[in-house]
Amino acid sequence: MKRHRKVKILATLGPGSSDEEMIGKLHDAGADLFRINMSHTSHDLMRTLIGRIRAVEKKFGRPIGILADLQGPKLRVGAFANGSETLKVGQTFTFDNKDEPGTNARVYLPHPEILEAVQAGDRLLIDDGRLQLKAEKSDGKSIVATVVSGTKISDRKGVSLPDTELGVGVLTDKDRKDLDAVLATDDVDWVALSFIQRPDDLAEVRKIARGRVGLMSKIEKPQALDRIDEIIELSDALMVARGDLGVEMPIESVPGLQKQLTRACRRAGKPVVVATQMLESMISAPVPTRAEVSDVATAVFEGADAVMLSAESAVGDYPVEAVSTMASIARRVERDPNYSGIIHAQRPQPESTGADAISLAARQIAETLNLSVIVCYTSSGSTGLRAARERPQVPIIALSPVIKTARRLSVVWGLHCVVTEDATDHEDMVDRACRIAFREEFGKAGDRIIISAGVPLGTPGSTNMLRIAYIGSDGMSGH
Repeated sequence: MKRHRKVKILATLGPGSSDEEMIGKLHDAGADLFRINMSHTSHDLMRTLIGRIRAVEKKFGRPIGILADLQGPKLRVGAFANGSETLKVGQTFTFDNKDEPGTNARVYLPHPEILEAVQAGDRLLIDDGRLQLKAEKSDGKSIVATVVSGTKISDRKGVSLPDTELGVGVLTDKDRKDLDAVLATDDVDWVALSFIQRPDDLAEVRKIARGRVGLMSKIEKPQALDRIDEIIELSDALMVARGDLGVEMPIESVPGLQKQLTRACRRAGKPVVVATQMLESMISAPVPTRAEVSDVATAVFEGADAVMLSAESAVGDYPVEAVSTMASIARRVERDPNYSGIIHAQRPQPESTGADAISLAARQIAETLNLSVIVCYTSSGSTGLRAARERPQVPIIALSPVIKTARRLSVVWGLHCVVTEDATDHEDMVDRACRIAFREEFGKAGDRIIISAGVPLGTPGSTNMLRIAYIGSDGMSGH
């Protein structure tokens, strides 16, 4: 299954896309990996979905990545005596620790960490920002605030705190149970962490995970942006979660932040996923709006590793059409005459490591000699990541003896992952690369390819060799 595009597609599974046949159709239409949203998925259903994805993987013979997205701390107000209340702009309203039904003057806030952390001047956004208040005073037990805009508040609506850094970690009790269940399957490749605020938030998860899954930090809070370089360094990948980011920050700042985060990840050689509302109208319509097409195209032009579908594939009426639309937008953008110039202009300087020197040379040789494909042997995945960081114009085949590595790399820009045994010697290394490039339709007889590998063979992290080879008439190396 050769994809004629470099950007990857991450599709969320849900009630509209949970049976094996539909997962197969989504993969066939272009989904490279699947997201399981733990906010709405029981442990039994999660295990069932994993089994179905792996059955589809076996059928298609391509490694498929699985991302489990942890819910994170959901902050909500309590309930009201009348279910809801109408407030007036300018009035005062109190959030307190009294577990009693709310009125139009106060409501229970069952989160002592908020009552303790909010300071005068901090904003409180209720119901995705539809109601905004500004804290006037706080004593650790209650917050007296003034209504700034909006009028309606109702039972258990969400609370966002763009100006407040909470002292709690990102893992709730539910998240810890979910993470344990995810790790117990030994079959999930990525875990997404919601509401990351600071680098320390990753420490607990990394300690529990012990390298068994990649950690993807969801950037949706302003506090994360203050220390974004440290967060990127401690993460294995990033997700630009534009939904909550657009609630907690001025909505007009989100496109610029998306570009900044995409470029920061590219410099660091870490995958970045752009998510939320990309083809939102396709939840109920068979075609997207022009603005949505432009939005997906912008992420592709910027060189994002992957674009994500949420409700469009999870609960929408047209999940397969949403995936195939996203794939066709990506293919068209990547053929655009401006695309390679934009990608090239953002190319980061290689770091002074052997792997980066080899990746840079492989790209330059492949483009100068118009070779068919770059083939890189990668055991841990790091060589594949560095090869993708160069964003070469030619395709990249990542060969790995480790199925977990190939699955994890399914989110990475431009990598066509193939699971194969380690080469036994130099000749086998070249023959195997030529044979797979031929079989996977990345090169035909007479084409030249470039191979990067490490000597001695099978030593992780030792990429130190480049070899140009011809594909022979039988798909083996010519000479």
